[in-house]
Amino acid sequence: MNTIIGMVLALGVIILVHEWGHFIVARLFGVRVDVFSIGFGPRLFGVKRGATDWRVSALPLGGYVRMAGQDITDIDSGDQKPTGSPDELMSKKRWQRALISFAGPAVNLIFPVLLLGFYYVLAGEPYAAYFEKPVAVLGLSAGNSSGLEVGDKIVSIDGVKNPTWEQAYRAMEALPQNGSLKVQAEHDGTVRNLDIPVKRTPDEHVFGFSPVPPKVLQSIPGKPAAVAGMKDGDLITAVNGQKIDYWDQFVDAIHKSDGKTLQVQVSRNGQPVTLAVTPKIGAAQTGDKVYQIGVGPDIAIAHKSLGVAESFKAGYAKTSELVTDTLGVVAKLVTGKVSVKDLQSVVGISRAAGEAVSLGPSATILFMALISVNLGILNLLPIPILDGGHILLLTLEGIRRRDFSLAFKERFIQVGLVFLLALFAYVMYNDVVRLFPTHS
Repeated sequence: MNTIIGMVLALGVIILVHEWGHFIVARLFGVRVDVFSIGFGPRLFGVKRGATDWRVSALPLGGYVRMAGQDITDIDSGDQKPTGSPDELMSKKRWQRALISFAGPAVNLIFPVLLLGFYYVLAGEPYAAYFEKPVAVLGLSAGNSSGLEVGDKIVSIDGVKNPTWEQAYRAMEALPQNGSLKVQAEHDGTVRNLDIPVKRTPDEHVFGFSPVPPKVLQSIPGKPAAVAGMKDGDLITAVNGQKIDYWDQFVDAIHKSDGKTLQVQVSRNGQPVTLAVTPKIGAAQTGDKVYQIGVGPDIAIAHKSLGVAESFKAGYAKTSELVTDTLGVVAKLVTGKVSVKDLQSVVGISRAAGEAVSLGPSATILFMALISVNLGILNLLPIPILDGGHILLLTLEGIRRRDFSLAFKERFIQVGLVFLLALFAYVMYNDVVRLFPTHS
């Protein structure tokens, strides 16, 4: 049931919002819209207002808008309209058609700001509860050369007195590449001044391990952890006999495994269980290749009350972060730092949507925002058949000051269709394979 709800929200609502963007701008330019459908497939019921059939269709996963004259092979899509009628899409100027294409992705990028903003107004902005805690060095990775010691209390970071973990992370994010932090650390009454470089590597824990317990919340099906039998709720207690107290400490052990099978001890419902987990190479958020097992931590979440203006400002900031992260993934795909195998089809998205719903409203809202941003950026890529491909074609025609031939346009669309179908099939194949992993 969670998966169904998640799919309706994550794909149904988001695709519907996308089509609504096309609809609004099409009507603004006087394009006749023959159908606005909520869902796909056979028409269940609806009402006709003016020229538009507002309908509900059988499969509630999104929707579509059918504009008059949008088929390049059939300019006149109305039974009683003469060819080239001024209310048909192909009769409009190129810049108008480009804006109609752009409107769908644009609304997908605006929608998360509103969605997150309204949620923050009602429930507050979610954040990791430990962000409010003062920074203290609880544990350090082997070979840490920062000059910090276990037991240090961080007195100041770049002049900020008694910083919290949130302030520490913000200070790191604000640094230029290869920058360093000026830190004061106190231990047993002695204060030391340190200049700590920040390298932004996957194994970097500038202030040691964050105070997050090593409890599993997201064991992804098909990944090494799930294959080994790791489950949500498992508390990691040791790896190869080494005691584990913090999540970052567990991640370090995975990254430094060299792909060798690890004996992971967990506490499950109070009972000790030992799992043989074999990490596999994957891409970290930085784009670096690291060993991973496909799990996430159970981090306690708190909510911060915000005013209306602050809520929408926070919604904009979060959306901007999602846009930046998504563009980063696209860039890494182009440069080969991220494999196409890491992408997810509707199979993987449906699974993730179900997991988000099971985690509660905060995770569901954030997942919807993420999907909306991804759909917006994906559709702006200059790939034939996508909105970005239409905009590219119209731009080239504008530069040439004449249309391409009908045969060229058809071939252009066919190339895009074949490419997307092949990509979709490959990604879906990998998703299905992950659902039925081998234990080799």
